[in-house]
Amino acid sequence: MPAEHLIIGQVVKAQGLSGEVKVKPLTDDPARFVDLDKALVEREGGFVPVRIAYVREHQGFVYLRIDGASTREQAEAQHGMLLFVARADAVDLPEDHHFIVDLIGCSVQDNLGKTLGTLTDVLQPGANDVYVVNTGKGSLMVPALKKVVLSVDIQQKRIVLDAQVLPEVSVLAD
Repeated sequence: MPAEHLIIGQVVKAQGLSGEVKVKPLTDDPARFVDLDKALVEREGGFVPVRIAYVREHQGFVYLRIDGASTREQAEAQHGMLLFVARADAVDLPEDHHFIVDLIGCSVQDNLGKTLGTLTDVLQPGANDVYVVNTGKGSLMVPALKKVVLSVDIQQKRIVLDAQVLPEVSVLAD
């Protein structure tokens, strides 16, 4: 079952004296924050909406002020806080794109029916994502390329890879 809330960023530090914080975006497009006027934070086991009073993006980070925070001390109290959006408010993804949270935990197999393991992480080193699959004997790292990834079924939690191409492009780290 897909997560109802998606993590979009984490507060890494207070910025300046007026309640602004520096946020590490946990999305592939930090510019999405510019139009953000509200987010959710987790408190006491539930999600609470917070209003975003101000947003700017600079060098891959997002700087924002949560409504009600107007001092450095209030901003420092937000250190480590995770920001979420409700899935219903998330951006629409293009075809064949998925939220990482939905990929984690998927069973990975090849098109010959061999189970390879479970997807445990998605690395984003640059040109393309890299799927990290726990095989039980180590981590299989596979580039998320169309010639390798034949199908992704989020509902069934299953990813199918091309058995013929896999040896050419994957790396097994033990």
